[in-house]
Amino acid sequence: MNTAPQPLTARVVTRWSVAGLVLLVPTVVVAWIAVLSTGRGSRCLTYGDQCSTVPGEALYGCFWGALAAGVLALVWPRAQWTRARAGVVLLQWGAQITLGALILSGA
Repeated sequence: MNTAPQPLTARVVTRWSVAGLVLLVPTVVVAWIAVLSTGRGSRCLTYGDQCSTVPGEALYGCFWGALAAGVLALVWPRAQWTRARAGVVLLQWGAQITLGALILSGA
């Protein structure tokens, strides 16, 4: 029985990148729905009171950073530097998770 870790393949990296790109907009939408369903979020939406202190630039930066990293990982030549592509995909997912957390921190 061989239990040695399998090498990282280009196909796996591509799948994770595509999954991140597909889930980017739903992550944002679900996070905003969760925020706006709270009392504080609805008060911010209705009266402009008790709104989040997270700067919009941070949200936009995380969104565009995740999108750019995902696209970069997809257009990167698949046979070259698979570990570097995997690092870009990790950056993509990190920016996407950070974006969701920043939106949810405004709840």
